[in-house]
Amino acid sequence: MAYLDENFLLYSPTARRLFHEVAKDQPIIDYHCHLSPQQIANNHRWDNISDIWLGGDHYKWRLMRANGISEDLITGTNTSPREKFQAWAETVPFTLRNPIHHWTHIELQRYFGIDLLLTPDTADEIWERTNAVLAEPDFSTHGLLKKFDVRVVGTTDDPADPLDDHHAIAASDLKTLVVPTFRPDKAFAVDRPDLLNPWLKKLEAVSDVSITRFLDLLAALQKRHDDFHAAGARLSDHGLDCLPALRCTDEEASLIFERAQEGKAATPEEKEKFSFYLMVFFGQLDAAKGWTKQLHLGAFRNVNSEMAGKLGPDTGYDTIGDTPQGAALVMYLDALACAGAMPKIVLYNLNPRDNYLFACLTGAFQDGTFAGKIQFGSGWWFLDQKNGMELQLDALSATGLLSRFVGMLTDSRSFLSFPRHEYFRRILCNMIGGEADRGELPDDFAALSGLVSSVCFGNAKRHFGFDV
Repeated sequence: MAYLDENFLLYSPTARRLFHEVAKDQPIIDYHCHLSPQQIANNHRWDNISDIWLGGDHYKWRLMRANGISEDLITGTNTSPREKFQAWAETVPFTLRNPIHHWTHIELQRYFGIDLLLTPDTADEIWERTNAVLAEPDFSTHGLLKKFDVRVVGTTDDPADPLDDHHAIAASDLKTLVVPTFRPDKAFAVDRPDLLNPWLKKLEAVSDVSITRFLDLLAALQKRHDDFHAAGARLSDHGLDCLPALRCTDEEASLIFERAQEGKAATPEEKEKFSFYLMVFFGQLDAAKGWTKQLHLGAFRNVNSEMAGKLGPDTGYDTIGDTPQGAALVMYLDALACAGAMPKIVLYNLNPRDNYLFACLTGAFQDGTFAGKIQFGSGWWFLDQKNGMELQLDALSATGLLSRFVGMLTDSRSFLSFPRHEYFRRILCNMIGGEADRGELPDDFAALSGLVSSVCFGNAKRHFGFDV
């Protein structure tokens, strides 16, 4: 079997048939990513392969650092794009068994029609050939969304973001539905008045609500939630180490917020109380509009404080956390259920030890009102690879309904990441097809096809309510 051939990751006859006849040509709903709305609004083009491939890609940056590449050739401003590309080419041969080796060469094939392996010896040819393709008229954000039949893109947006780019996209002739996702994590920063108060000024300006007290904050957030809904948003998102687990009264939340406005930082206990109050409030907003709440839990962020201080967040200095998740998650979901305000939810864990915790917990809060209302989400971040995806699919299948799963997302900042959906679909088809060929699933191609097509596209369309 040749490397990355048409049957890559497909090891049985039914697996191959499921992928090539069912999964391969399914459209894409990329319901959670970090693509730039501005780049989509402007139909952005890229100057060279380093610009689109290496800029902001902390997955690659981590491997380059591990390979002894100096920071100048990774994030430096005094080195050329060609030098950075060469440094990446020198790293790629050392990435064998890392999923980046697969992704790198799948992207070269799917976007640029290049079957060569990237090495220092092939770097010149690949640099020239990729840049020639980048110069073609349809190699732009709009062109790539069309090429991969991306029906929906869900970007990640702060409530203080003005949404001007989303309005411009909606007014354009782009066929892809591009919607914002409501991510209000900065609202929790009562322990950092130096961050919170400037953000409040931005929130005031965009919501047209004067924030002088806590109730004003809630009014401004609800106003922006309404604005996001009008712009097509159907999901919210929170990126937390773990959920807060200290209940908070109206009076306590008001006092904590007012002190932060005065520049008095909240204690850790006060921040946890305030965060719990807001998380319940946000859950109520989502439930009222039929939205889906995403909870990304378990990252230790910016652990290398020296380098994160120099380069900022999202530069490769995060890792898998080991914070206990279960008790706080149960407390939060129970609070929403008791308040009659349980939205649709997707739970993502970053530590694989929590797979069965998260997968099994979803079943305790299904309420019979919507099929697959509470979901165990796809392998996230460091688990976004073959082994991580298989472990997630196994835990989900063993404790719930794989047939209701909303499937894959890129969670990426790169427009070259859409083949991650193909990667997931190959893994899914190999799992289902292999078990069918071993007699572990029925020899019923229609039933297997229905499961695969639903997980690839249909379930996400139904669950999130996208009109595509």
